[in-house]
Amino acid sequence: MRIGPVSLLIRRRAVLVAAVLTVLLLLAVVLSLSLGTPYVAPADVLSALSGAGTPYDLVVFDLRLPRVVLAATAGAAFGIAGTLIQSVARNPLASPDVIGITQGAGLAATVALTTGMAAVLVAPTALVGGLLAAVLLFALGARHGLAAQRFVLAGVAVAFGFRALTEVVMLTADPIDGLRAQIWLIGTLAGKGWTEAAWIAGTLLVLLPVLAWAGWALNSTALDDDTARGVGLRPVARRIGLAGTGVLVAAMVTAQVGAVDFVALVAPQVARRLVRAERPPLVCAALLGALLLVLADLAGRRLLAPTQLPAGVLTAAIGGPYLIFLLLRGRRRSS
Repeated sequence: MRIGPVSLLIRRRAVLVAAVLTVLLLLAVVLSLSLGTPYVAPADVLSALSGAGTPYDLVVFDLRLPRVVLAATAGAAFGIAGTLIQSVARNPLASPDVIGITQGAGLAATVALTTGMAAVLVAPTALVGGLLAAVLLFALGARHGLAAQRFVLAGVAVAFGFRALTEVVMLTADPIDGLRAQIWLIGTLAGKGWTEAAWIAGTLLVLLPVLAWAGWALNSTALDDDTARGVGLRPVARRIGLAGTGVLVAAMVTAQVGAVDFVALVAPQVARRLVRAERPPLVCAALLGALLLVLADLAGRRLLAPTQLPAGVLTAAIGGPYLIFLLLRGRRRSS
């Protein structure tokens, strides 16, 4: 597509996949708003959302919609962060929970929860922890132009270091405070809603021009540095910009919903396989991340009702088999 001097490459399959994922996401949202106690028929959910007025308006708008919107927003943010980080690292196993961003936020949140800090300060503290982990990651991985292998290895080292410190803090804390921190570290959407969704959506809105550039810049991440420079690009600056955007989004969403693992890991690669592209498509990864987290939260609410499972437990159940699949697929390729 060309508009004046600006041209944009649009893949037909990517548009088709995005359309299908959008429909599936809308269906998952209606299903999540419908299932529960009390049960609300999908027709009544649609009537309530249209403003027609139903006896279930309180259930739909006040009890369920905030959590569903948060799940969709957070899942989309995880998908975007995972896409940017995996593209820079050139590694399908790279994600915020692998390179230390989640662990940095988790350490800061654990300290906040076990030292009697006000609940309203937990999310800002976790955000600061995630950003500090990002600074340490860039400091360790910045040599040789933020080379992919060094970036991943530095992230793994940062993740293990912060995870060890988190365990030390939890072992020395009061058992009740330690349990609260453990629930946060697993990742849950319970008791959260519009405020957390607004912070995540606001971050994505502010970064929208950067994300638009990132969607275009991702096409050059597969090039080696010499080839990229040969066509007039600045590969190091691009990698830093993409990675910086990814870790900022990851730190913000982790600060709001906790350490919901594997969404940022799974969504980009599944989206890439659906589109059959060399690099994960940003929009499709965001839609798939939103779909995964909405379904995971719904399953967590209903599988063992009235007991609620944290969304992070369900996403881990998805991520484990996915990692096994990647290992087996890599083994078949090598053989």
